[in-house]
Amino acid sequence: MAELEAQAPPLQPPLHTTAAPREREPDPADIERYRKWWEERKLRKLRVLQTPDEKGATLESVLRKTKTIKSLLEETDIFNNVEAIIDRSRDFLAHPEDVDVVFLTREKGRYFLNTSTQVGNNEGGASATARVRNAFGGAETFEANVAFATKTRMSFNASLSAPLSSDLKTRGEIALFGLERDNSSFASSYEGIRGLRAVLRRGALSGGAHEIGYEAVLRHIGNLSPSASISIREAAGQSIKSSLYHSWTRDTRDDKILGTCGSYTKLFQEFAGLGGDASFYKTEAHGQFARTLFAGLTVSFAARTGLLWNLGGRSYFSDRFQLGGPVSVRMFRMNGMGPHDGVDSLGGSLYWSTGVSLISDVPRKPHWPVKTHLFLNAGRLDNIDKSASISKPSISAGVGLVYKLDPIRVEVNFGVPLVASKSDGVRKGFQVGIGVDFL
Repeated sequence: MAELEAQAPPLQPPLHTTAAPREREPDPADIERYRKWWEERKLRKLRVLQTPDEKGATLESVLRKTKTIKSLLEETDIFNNVEAIIDRSRDFLAHPEDVDVVFLTREKGRYFLNTSTQVGNNEGGASATARVRNAFGGAETFEANVAFATKTRMSFNASLSAPLSSDLKTRGEIALFGLERDNSSFASSYEGIRGLRAVLRRGALSGGAHEIGYEAVLRHIGNLSPSASISIREAAGQSIKSSLYHSWTRDTRDDKILGTCGSYTKLFQEFAGLGGDASFYKTEAHGQFARTLFAGLTVSFAARTGLLWNLGGRSYFSDRFQLGGPVSVRMFRMNGMGPHDGVDSLGGSLYWSTGVSLISDVPRKPHWPVKTHLFLNAGRLDNIDKSASISKPSISAGVGLVYKLDPIRVEVNFGVPLVASKSDGVRKGFQVGIGVDFL
């Protein structure tokens, strides 16, 4: 049998020109549109990284975006290590000058458990914390904490927080919290709190951080001492607070414990009356300013004020301000200033306090975490009453040592109250303060 030879089919006119695409055959414009769509689709998947396609990108802009993305990945608190590599793009649709940015990451452990001892606000205690990172795959964090201390006998907090914006600067949080506090040293009672909180946070402390939230809280004053005053006995029992609040905080200090420059400002306001028993408007303002006069000598000025305006009904003990103590107006007893009934401090609806300190290095030991300081404090706590003058403050002065023990500050002071109201609880001689936020 003769072998058949493969032959090309004969060409027959009319022949189609290749200069233009045939019907349903994509032209270069269609391919370019598909390429743009595919790139936009990739960017939508990476929406959290916020890297819109920009024509004419330079090496500088690529490096800047890479740094931004790296910071965002680190801010999620999901990764231990984030490294970036810039390489020539290997995508089949890429232009010759396109590059790929590849991030090499190592994920942190999802579960975290920690026990620790704590010292602060003139009390010590122990705590246990459990945390679940990236709980549902969207950079959420679930955290539960329980603590036992000398004055706050027991406290607990369970919260779930998550980023709500692509730049991670807006976060939401829902929390359950509670505590049992021993107030017997100044109010002959114990205070119990159980509550729910929903919070929205936005911004950074360096530029101003906003926080707006809602709280529903059940408070209980009980376990009274036999010597409790009539006023404290009348305050005993349960009350419910349902409130909205807002705070704004800005902190530019170089050190939160012993700042030598910068300032701190916090504004807080709360409106209660959305159900429950308490009905009031409450506002507070805190400010601190530090400057170095010359090497080894710093001046620090601080001021605080607050107003509680009752909108009807009774005023509750848990809502009133307290003033005095080693982290507040020094050389007065803890929460020992203002209206009293016998030995019990009742709190007040209006206060102000201010302090100035000169902080210096120990001679020939500027590197030591121990500093010396001179202080002058003044303050007043009272109720809104035209018959009482809020301009007549209690004043104290003294000297002491300041020890920076991150993340807390320890003070050992010797001083005296220069001016005091008849009801103020004074403290002459030595006084020890342990905390973070000092006047």
